[in-house]
Amino acid sequence: MRILVVKLGSIGDIVHTLPALAAMRRALPDSEISWVVERDAAEILRDNPLLDRLIEVETKALRRGLMSGETLRAPRQQLRLLRASAFDLALDFQGLLKSATVARLSGARRIFGFDSNGLREPASRFLLHQKISIPPRLHVIRKNLTLARAALDISGSDDENDFEFPIAITQDHEQEAHEAARGTDGRYAILNPAGGWPTKLWSAEKFGALADELWNHFGLHSLVSYGPGEEELANVVLSAAKSGKARAVSLSLKGFHVLAKGAQVYVGGDTGPTHLAVAARTPIVGLFGPTEWWRNGSPYSDDVCVERNDIDCRVDCHRRACSKWICMDIDVERVLHAVTDRLRRAGFIAGAELVTIG
Repeated sequence: MRILVVKLGSIGDIVHTLPALAAMRRALPDSEISWVVERDAAEILRDNPLLDRLIEVETKALRRGLMSGETLRAPRQQLRLLRASAFDLALDFQGLLKSATVARLSGARRIFGFDSNGLREPASRFLLHQKISIPPRLHVIRKNLTLARAALDISGSDDENDFEFPIAITQDHEQEAHEAARGTDGRYAILNPAGGWPTKLWSAEKFGALADELWNHFGLHSLVSYGPGEEELANVVLSAAKSGKARAVSLSLKGFHVLAKGAQVYVGGDTGPTHLAVAARTPIVGLFGPTEWWRNGSPYSDDVCVERNDIDCRVDCHRRACSKWICMDIDVERVLHAVTDRLRRAGFIAGAELVTIG
């Protein structure tokens, strides 16, 4: 059987689909599995041992060529890559018009996706051959597993401890992480102040204050992670930290994944590095505002979410801009208590006392 996985991006979306890939490969070891992804989100999937082919596309160029009728080289090459295999079926894990269109362009004989309630763009259902119903309030990892199992008629475990996140790591990634953690004696937290939307951000100054508390209470260095265009935000965190035990680090996605494996705790919002840390089984403290922990957060019961449940504006929010914006107004002490709880669950500290600031 020739299977095409359609999950174009983002980084978090790709990570959330990896357990479905692992389940498909485990159940159908002789199948040919390909994955189509946006080129700028492909790093996590490159050299993946469970994939037979990785098809990297640029959907903007593809759409431009198709809509204009121009015989541009890039669209022609991308269509040729997509149609290189006679796919028996395609699974649209994205739920968008563009992802369903890509599935159609692949020439797959059957296209499976979510029903209207599970689609981000319900109009895309008209491009699907078969729609799979998803139970309400299901974590996105389990949602993707449900689609894969229904489309391929395979079974599998829903136990969180059975989730697999296949990511190919090289010695270069190991060395990159080793250099980033140098001088910490393996005792470090990762703090990630960035996020795709401004509304997902916790105060950078509070991250700095938290770094001081992590050193004062637990002797943990803080590695402040940042990606392209986020260096200024990381510098604000460092300026607010007075202990001198925080420093900024910028790694490749796979290098970050390795670094996260060695961290005592990770603190961050709903963003790609958080999901990579979850995949690394790092103890997580998630800071969630406009998006839902039950859907996008860690699926592991020991991980902790800090969120505002005392406000009335978070239901189906998903706002990228907000005039009210109180959901991320969270005290440092509350986050510190959550970190203490998570470190205790991980066995890093013992006892039942609560730490306080000061």
